[in-house]
Amino acid sequence: MRTVLRRSRSVPSRRPRGRVAVAAALAAAALFTAAPPALADTSPSPSVSQDEEAEAGPTEAGTAFRTAARLAQGQRGTASASTGDYLYWVFPADTGQRPTVRATVSLPAEQARQSASTWRIDVYDGLRRRQPCTYGLQERRAAEDAAEVRLTCTLRTVRAYSEPWANDPLPGAYYVRLTVSRLAADDLGRPFQAEVAVDSQETGGSTAVGGRLSEPLTPGVSAVSAEGQAEEDGAEQAPRPAALAEPEDGWSSGWWTDRWLWTAGGAVLAALAGVFGYTLTRGNGRPGRVPPGV
Repeated sequence: MRTVLRRSRSVPSRRPRGRVAVAAALAAAALFTAAPPALADTSPSPSVSQDEEAEAGPTEAGTAFRTAARLAQGQRGTASASTGDYLYWVFPADTGQRPTVRATVSLPAEQARQSASTWRIDVYDGLRRRQPCTYGLQERRAAEDAAEVRLTCTLRTVRAYSEPWANDPLPGAYYVRLTVSRLAADDLGRPFQAEVAVDSQETGGSTAVGGRLSEPLTPGVSAVSAEGQAEEDGAEQAPRPAALAEPEDGWSSGWWTDRWLWTAGGAVLAALAGVFGYTLTRGNGRPGRVPPGV
């Protein structure tokens, strides 16, 4: 009777279930990890002179923060000035964007210069804090016979929220300042042409943080607060300065990021791992050599 019981009870095989679980886990991991790199492409964009699709922007530049010329992303701003002048532009940058500023300085060839010159671009946020460049040629030296100088500055990714003591870039206005940092006194006042363009890369949900600013750091935010206080006090309203143009889809609009894909993919992989672990540890049931009722 024992021999019959041993032959009639077959031991279930665990290999098919284990292979199915492993194959499903590998397929889900391959499908999930193949998409995000395309969302965080870090390849450099073409230079200003090669970007023919850039729209024509302002033809003048400001001489201070308050008079900065408004420049939208994707536009190309131009200006004519004299060496020694400070040129200012301002553009909007929203959460998840990594702006890149490109400037081209064209120097007249018919005028002989006395010595070489050094040109520089600086970028400031809405609080007028200077933002460092992660990479790019922020400052370059032009020889006496140089026809043009190209400058590039790529900022860090704009965050939705930051600690008060941090210097992280936040959503709002960003100012670009172009000037010559080193120049011989005899070359001051010579004319030049400046061209500035701004574009950005979307980094996706990998840089998303918890929290959000109540208002972007743009010109006029403090004036709005003063207006509200004046209304409460019954005082006359102060004139509000012109606000910076918002991005096409609004400030920090939309709740969708690729972080939702990572969350869903992690949940699927965790479920598959649990099923696979169960198939390995659940055992084969009641041993066949044990008689019934024992």
